[in-house]
Amino acid sequence: MRENRHNLAGYLALGGAASIWGGMYVVSKYALDFIPPFTLLWLRYLVGFAVLWFLVVRGGLAQPLAHDRRTFLAIGFIGYFVSVGLQFIGTRLSSAHMGAILTSASPAFMIIFAKTMLGEQLNLRKIASVCLATCGVLIVVGWEGGGSGSRVLLGNIALLGAAVTWALMSVLARRASTTHTPLVITTYAIFWACLFSTPAMVLEWQFVPVTGLDRPLLWLAVLYLGVVATAGAFFLWNKGLQLVEASVGSVFFFLQPVVGAILGWLILGEHLGASFFVGGTVILAAVLLVSLPARS
Repeated sequence: MRENRHNLAGYLALGGAASIWGGMYVVSKYALDFIPPFTLLWLRYLVGFAVLWFLVVRGGLAQPLAHDRRTFLAIGFIGYFVSVGLQFIGTRLSSAHMGAILTSASPAFMIIFAKTMLGEQLNLRKIASVCLATCGVLIVVGWEGGGSGSRVLLGNIALLGAAVTWALMSVLARRASTTHTPLVITTYAIFWACLFSTPAMVLEWQFVPVTGLDRPLLWLAVLYLGVVATAGAFFLWNKGLQLVEASVGSVFFFLQPVVGAILGWLILGEHLGASFFVGGTVILAAVLLVSLPARS
């Protein structure tokens, strides 16, 4: 019974994180029209770290920076700096449409890393759920609409790199959760990610200007990315991975395009065709399949 409660809490945390990220593509696409990728990434982490550090200090969880530095540094560099940076670059060069497709490859890589690094057992249900959810994503967003040309190709390569590195980070966070709380993992990893983003941001200024700082909506977008999509969603993702296996939690990543499409329909008035409802049903069926309790 206790294990079932832990699993349910993990599913809710992972689903919440994926739902938040589902609405992030539209916000990021808007913000990237004015702020270049690594500058936006730095602002996002600065805001997110400020919120999380307040919670860490308030909860008495602060610890020396050198304590388990290698673990936090690896998570911050691979996942929060390289992966999210590639995601921003890919979204800017390609499209939010292709971003939804290519970053949804991450769960497949998570299963591979979970098997090789954590020794998690694979079974037919895990593999079938990922395959089923992948089909659902392709139905929702389709193959077409990605554009062509070298700029889009580079963007798509960056998005695929983001999927691989995010999968590796998730498995590292799962392993770190045996000795650290999700709040501590998220806070210190974001601290290192903010440091790594600083030189990239300064270098970026030499080529891409920052504009639109007089737009209140732009600052609201930055706050959303920092407080909700970083501090909140990263914590929920790490918390979920603490409670369930990485290979199981990976399937919840597929909820992003479904939530993103629903928000686009509600907020932006975008049209939802039959493909969305068919694909969304397939994705939800995959999530249900992997969430069902195993037989004793």
